[in-house]
Amino acid sequence: MVDILLDFADEYLLDDIYARLFPIELRNASKISVDDLEFSSSIFSFTSSLPRDNIFRQILSLLVLTTFFAYFFYFFFSTLSYVFVYDKDLMKHPKFLKNQIRKEIQLSALGFPLTSLVTVPWFLGEVRGYSRLYENINDYGWIYGLFSIALFLFFTDMCIYWIHRWLHHPLIYKTLHKAHHRWIVPTPYSSHAFHPFDGYVQSCPYHLFVYIFPLQKWIYIGLFVFVNLWTIMIHDGAYIITSGSFINGAAHHTLHHLYFNYNYGQYFTIWDKLGGSHRLPGEEQFNKKLRKDKLIWKKQSKEVDGFDENGKEKKEKNQ
Repeated sequence: MVDILLDFADEYLLDDIYARLFPIELRNASKISVDDLEFSSSIFSFTSSLPRDNIFRQILSLLVLTTFFAYFFYFFFSTLSYVFVYDKDLMKHPKFLKNQIRKEIQLSALGFPLTSLVTVPWFLGEVRGYSRLYENINDYGWIYGLFSIALFLFFTDMCIYWIHRWLHHPLIYKTLHKAHHRWIVPTPYSSHAFHPFDGYVQSCPYHLFVYIFPLQKWIYIGLFVFVNLWTIMIHDGAYIITSGSFINGAAHHTLHHLYFNYNYGQYFTIWDKLGGSHRLPGEEQFNKKLRKDKLIWKKQSKEVDGFDENGKEKKEKNQ
């Protein structure tokens, strides 16, 4: 996947930048071969002392591209969701924090560079040919190509469920995951507002998949975009997906933010049902009138206050 993006960036931007920042010494200019000329149509591809396959150049380029797209996807799609989808009335909920959106954006923006840094080794392995990504769909056929989409969703959903449950362990929760649970009433901007390593460990299944199973590169790009969109959608409070019990949509994930110990899954409720952590959303999520009822909000706030700082229900003291 990233090799396609990296080749495009090299061709139209990075070759020029590296040629200017790390120009090849004139005394070595005579060593430029025909192969160098054929490497790219870009005039700058053979005038830098750091060729495209230099590992240090690849690391730097991948870090820049990963960080750029993290910011782009977050601000572009979260803003679209906030403007056109998110119900602004939810901001009147008593558990909606003062200046919450600013805090969500700040936590997300500060975390992206570090998350990108620890993610680069996965992408570097892809670029250098260690993954099982392939380019020609006919290598495995269209039937496998379609099956690989379902396999990707199943595999990553399973892994993220158990990672998410692990993040709620008392020894881990306070350090890594608690920051994301500040947002009792989430917004699209809370979708990526978590501790950088929290975001990283939950993203690992997406990267691990292509080192275990073959996946066509363009399908991978599409799935990666979908994953980021889905992450925003389950925080948008719109509950577009029906009240069924199979899809772990925004309503299910809202219950996770409210009550902590339910609905850990990413796309489906399979693992929550098997793990005994499934909680079906009720009318107070899907009924628009009840969703904004102040008595419902008061009840929810009281229930939220019944959890301690680790997201565990407080035990009532004996009278």
